[in-house]
Amino acid sequence: MHKYGFARTACAVPKIKLADCQYNVEEMIRMAEKALDQGVEVLLFPELGITGYTCGDLFFQRELQNNAIIALDQLREWSVNKKILLVAGIPLVVGGSLYNCGVVLNSGKILGIVPKTFIPNNQEFYEKRWFASSKSLNQSEITFLGQVVPMGTDLLFQNSHMKDLVVAIEICEDLWAPIPPGSYHALAGATLILNPSASNEIVGKSDYRRELIRSQSGRCNAGYLYTSAGFGESTTDLVFGGHALICEMGVLLKELPKYNLGDELLVADIDIEALIHDRQTQHCFSDSANLIKDRNYRRILFESRDCLEFQRDVNPFPFVPSDPNRRSERCEEIFNIQTMGLATRLKHIGNAPMVVGISGGLDSTMALLVCVNVCDRFKIPREKIHAVTMPGFGTTDRTYDNAVALIKGLGATFHEISIVEACEAHFKDIGQSIDVYDVTYENAQARERTQILMDLSNQLGGIVIGTGDLSELALGWATYNGDHMSMYSVNASVPKTLIRYLVEWVADHSKENDIKEILYDVLDTPVSPELLPPDDEGNIQQKTEEVVGPYELHDFFTYQMVRYGFSPEKVYFLALKAFEDVYETPEILKWLKRFYRRFFSQQFKRSCVPDGPKVGSVSFSPRGDWRMPSDAHATQWLNALENIEA
Repeated sequence: MHKYGFARTACAVPKIKLADCQYNVEEMIRMAEKALDQGVEVLLFPELGITGYTCGDLFFQRELQNNAIIALDQLREWSVNKKILLVAGIPLVVGGSLYNCGVVLNSGKILGIVPKTFIPNNQEFYEKRWFASSKSLNQSEITFLGQVVPMGTDLLFQNSHMKDLVVAIEICEDLWAPIPPGSYHALAGATLILNPSASNEIVGKSDYRRELIRSQSGRCNAGYLYTSAGFGESTTDLVFGGHALICEMGVLLKELPKYNLGDELLVADIDIEALIHDRQTQHCFSDSANLIKDRNYRRILFESRDCLEFQRDVNPFPFVPSDPNRRSERCEEIFNIQTMGLATRLKHIGNAPMVVGISGGLDSTMALLVCVNVCDRFKIPREKIHAVTMPGFGTTDRTYDNAVALIKGLGATFHEISIVEACEAHFKDIGQSIDVYDVTYENAQARERTQILMDLSNQLGGIVIGTGDLSELALGWATYNGDHMSMYSVNASVPKTLIRYLVEWVADHSKENDIKEILYDVLDTPVSPELLPPDDEGNIQQKTEEVVGPYELHDFFTYQMVRYGFSPEKVYFLALKAFEDVYETPEILKWLKRFYRRFFSQQFKRSCVPDGPKVGSVSFSPRGDWRMPSDAHATQWLNALENIEA
């Protein structure tokens, strides 16, 4: 998976016996073998996992201290010739002080020792009774188990094959500090932060802990592994739930439920390439480098096996949350963003009338719904919406009837202006046969409709509301200076897959049953510009997705390429995983090639798009998010796919 930027990681929550180091290390070895079998490259155990966290004054017992070292050496011996990075916790005496340490092992060697910095000493925690802070450490290396071992909080562990996989450690309370050590580690190049912890459970704490870990992974643009002590710790005064989490760039990838009985392994593939991309694009990260200008980090190489299997779930609809509740919240927020964007523009120009073309399709329906919401929210009469249906050569009864019913049912001012005669006259003027269904035939209709809307808006002193969406901009599936153009484009950064859910969300929340039924029928209508005549039965003959490809695929391609800058090989690889039960492999490759050809060749349309509100992480506004030369070539991207095919 290194080829595609993925590294397999895991959190282990073993059963322990308090102060029984031999038992504990045997459990750790058993879990490490299990992790190794699953292709794990980096494995994290809980804080002080070899002894247990709740040993109290037993930490001062030489018997416990010595047996912890013996057990650690047993774990080291097990790791010989095993290419997996292990982090285990022990109490360790250095320079006369006792430190709470995370020890890093790999292939039979101890690579480094990281002591805890922030020692809790309030409420239920009394760690300062036993442990010193890393701040008191005056040695940068120690002789330990026959090795000279680096020790300190300035250690980074870099994979010898995957250079961007750089591991750093902060321990439990370190994360709760105002500026956690992990923040400095990330600025120094760490892409994966490990936190061996022993955080007890009280009401509400896990919610805060989860948010803290998720947020830290987001601020640091890093992967974050957190493993807490669990079953076997003392319950004299506290309960430890064995909570484990794996986060990536602010997203919770996987979570091990609390109060498990131990012997649990939480495995997740971290996308190192994605977070490196975000570090490159978010300059606040590099601009913070002065925070570590006085810190000299030491890098230590480690080895791991490249896992050949991919176990991470890939969302085929990256713009659409899979959870129904989150999806509903997302739709509501986007609808409000669109509404506020248009309302602000209208206020700026004196609450001008809104002119919008309605075809009976998804995009124009969505634009009309936004206009209606603006009117209702800001006490503007709906009659100020001038909704225009413009039947042409390809208009079907179904879309025409839905357009008319929707306009009248929502109380907008209704206009019907046929484009047939105007287009026939235009074809005659330019010597175009009306029986030739070429691009001229199609685009002339789109431009005629736009001319009507523009002229009508001039007549009314109004503003033309654009209906085109982000998916159409990505593919250039719009007529230049036709439906491509407007005075404010409310759908400009909403992809087609999401617009469908937006219309459905409005329908579900509508109190007008007649409108609800129309919206549901619009949702069932095939996507089409209706620029070619219907078939003999009056049904839509020109179906967009049969020409350019399925929008669900193109939206997926757009997200992976534009949001993360992934290579064609990686986009293809992820698409195979996301759509493995939906599309055959040749079909995915075919449409991906089509995507790159259109994406590069159609940039000139994106370079001059109208104003419109950004609603998500991908936008093609040339004034902000996407700046690309119109004469760039897709050759390298297509060649990469040819190599895959070969």
